[in-house]
Amino acid sequence: MAEHYKLERVRELAENDEDFVVALVGAFLEEVPEDAERLRNSVPAKDYKETYQAAHKMKPTIDLFGLSVYDQLIEVQDWGKFEQTDKDVTSQLQEVLTAIENTVNEIRQDFGL
Repeated sequence: MAEHYKLERVRELAENDEDFVVALVGAFLEEVPEDAERLRNSVPAKDYKETYQAAHKMKPTIDLFGLSVYDQLIEVQDWGKFEQTDKDVTSQLQEVLTAIENTVNEIRQDFGL
C-alpha cells in the first residue's frame, strides 16, 4: 500500500477522520488527472499560460500526497510562468505524468474506488 504516495500529511490535515481522508482522496482522483491532461496537451503546444495554471493548481495536492515529482512539477510550472522558450521540460513532464498515473491507479486499488 502507498508505494507512490504518502498519506501522513493527508491524515494530519484530516485529523485522522477517515471520512475526510476518503474525501481528500476523491478530490485527488477527480482533479489531478484532469490537470495532468491539461499539461499533457499544453506543454507540446507551448501554451505557457495553460501550463502554468494547470501546474500551479496541482502543486498543493501533489505536495499534500507526497508525490516524489514535486520538484519536476515546479520546473514545468516555471517553464510556463516565465515562458522559458529556450528550455525543454518534456522529460520533467513525463516524470510528472507517470507518477500521477501510478498514484491514481494505486489509490483506486488501495481505496477500492
